[in-house]
Amino acid sequence: MRHAQVWRGIDLLAEKNGLSASGLAKQAGLDPTSFNPSKRESKDGRPRWPSTESIARALEAVGAGMDDFAALVEGYRGATAPLIGFAQAGADGFFDDSGFPVGGGWDEVRFPGLGDEPVYALEISGDSMEPAYREGDRIIVAPGAQVRKGDRVVVKTVDGEVMAKVLGRQTEKQVELISLNRDHPTRQFKPGDILWIARILWVSQ
Repeated sequence: MRHAQVWRGIDLLAEKNGLSASGLAKQAGLDPTSFNPSKRESKDGRPRWPSTESIARALEAVGAGMDDFAALVEGYRGATAPLIGFAQAGADGFFDDSGFPVGGGWDEVRFPGLGDEPVYALEISGDSMEPAYREGDRIIVAPGAQVRKGDRVVVKTVDGEVMAKVLGRQTEKQVELISLNRDHPTRQFKPGDILWIARILWVSQ
């Protein structure tokens, strides 16, 4: 994170919440001038950085998290995506045959804007995907994205099983799915046993 990017993130955080930089500082219980342009460089022109405490207090004041701030630093203004729990994903009525979300019962979650790609979010439950994904993590999934060997993917079988794996070899006779948790074995499926495969783009931890 560069100096200018961090300050841009603060400006975008304020803008997203209908505030000026000084208004954000005031709402966070800081000196109203803490985030002003005059505080971003010293008198001799050297860059001055906001403290981690001031950033944390600003995020708390507007109900945002560090992942939200990191996205703003990168220049993303954020978006929302449909959200359900991983356990729910195995039930009927939440996806069409291509893996796109349908029906009701979805919540919404904020995440860094990743362009116009249709996406949804799954909330991890249990420990079967540790250490890559832990309980409570939310993964952003793109059902329309091309998948290649080595990609982290969400897979749904025709039997209704939903799992997060690493895509291994794909042939006309077999699809290899490598477990994220070493305590769980690699799985092999016939292509006809898989309903859909969708690529994981991002995770909020």
